Amino acid sequence: MTVKIIQFLLSLTILVLVHEFGHYILAKVFKVRVEKFYIFFDIGFRFFKKKIGETEYGIGWLPLGGYVKLSGMIDESMDKEQMKKPPQPWEFRSKPAWQRLLIMLGGIIMNTLFAFIIYIGIIAVWGTDYIPTSEVKQVMVDSLGQQIGLHNGDKIISVNGKQVERYRDVYVNLILDDPHSLQVLHGNDTINIKLTDKDIAKVIEHGPFFTPRLPFVVAGFMDTTKSGAYKAGMRPGDKIIGIAGQRVEYFDQARPILKAHKGESVPITVVRGKDTLTLTAHLSKDGMLGVLAQTDLSKFYPLRTKHYSFWESIPAGIKLTFKQIGSYLKQFKLIFNPQTKAYKSVGSFIAIGNLFPKAWDWQYFWSITAFLSIVFAVINLIPIPGLDGGHALFALWEIITGKRPSDKFLEYAQIVGMAIILLLFILAMWNDLARYVFKIR
Repeated sequence: MTVKIIQFLLSLTILVLVHEFGHYILAKVFKVRVEKFYIFFDIGFRFFKKKIGETEYGIGWLPLGGYVKLSGMIDESMDKEQMKKPPQPWEFRSKPAWQRLLIMLGGIIMNTLFAFIIYIGIIAVWGTDYIPTSEVKQVMVDSLGQQIGLHNGDKIISVNGKQVERYRDVYVNLILDDPHSLQVLHGNDTINIKLTDKDIAKVIEHGPFFTPRLPFVVAGFMDTTKSGAYKAGMRPGDKIIGIAGQRVEYFDQARPILKAHKGESVPITVVRGKDTLTLTAHLSKDGMLGVLAQTDLSKFYPLRTKHYSFWESIPAGIKLTFKQIGSYLKQFKLIFNPQTKAYKSVGSFIAIGNLFPKAWDWQYFWSITAFLSIVFAVINLIPIPGLDGGHALFALWEIITGKRPSDKFLEYAQIVGMAIILLLFILAMWNDLARYVFKIR
């Protein structure tokens, strides 16, 4: 948990710094006075502050973002007294609308450029690893998958009529692309499975309903003092090929056999290295062996790695960034469709923190940070007063119409926008509490 928190705080600090620097640097370019530059919010308390020139730099205590306070701008500080004074040349409100628009878009631009840089770096250093979809000959499905129309042993041919090169993209494309359909080979027959918005709602709440079909290989044990398999002599790496005299080729085939013999002692045939052994294991009253099955796909499927030179990584990184932006925009489309109930998946910093692994992995850290940088950019582009997109919308309106909203209107709009943001934050927090604390979703 500590490693997760450290990764989350480091990633968030970097992203806030990058975002606010975008506003800061463009404000400096257009000679707008920057009064404060803060990482994290400093409501009533701050860990650090230092004034250099006209700007106070600091670190707040509330890790929900950060801010740059510009002279002569109605923002979350709601500094009305400053707005009552005559405009000064160094103030935000004194600048042309096109300059104000660029300053407001500065954070979004920087977050997008930062994602480009990270993805280019990841591809240049590590390349791209993936399991080809064509190598996954069969899938294993759960009860939801069976309701939708999939069967154990089916082979995925395409998603929405298009072949998917990388297996990890199958589920994502199925959820985000419209219409939602899956083409599979069932025996010798090709079946087209269509998913409705109600099906997608179930899938979003449930999670992936199919995985590559895997052999039953022991990765470990739930509790060696209670595991019938461990007491019988089974060890990590053993491949189970038979239970109670019945052939077992895949993990899913073991479940019904084990349930049929719950509470009994049954012979288990395993392959260990070059040897085939028969062990007698006592099953629990629930029909469990007490083993943890190996689920690491790279242990069973060939992992394909594509390496890039530095110059090749640039267009590849740019392409990947745009792909991620498109993917996230599609997720937004689902959130605003009530039938999919995707709004239940909206999470706060608790959900974001859980994205990071328990063990430190720089490739994974930078991958998540790049994705979160895109999230920052897209969310801040939403035209809600209080977000960059709201301020940018007013500046754009002025450029198009030549009419500038009054300071009073901007004050009220800021209040409404902050209220909307607060409600969205409450929704996200409730989703996290329901998911991780109350376990009701």
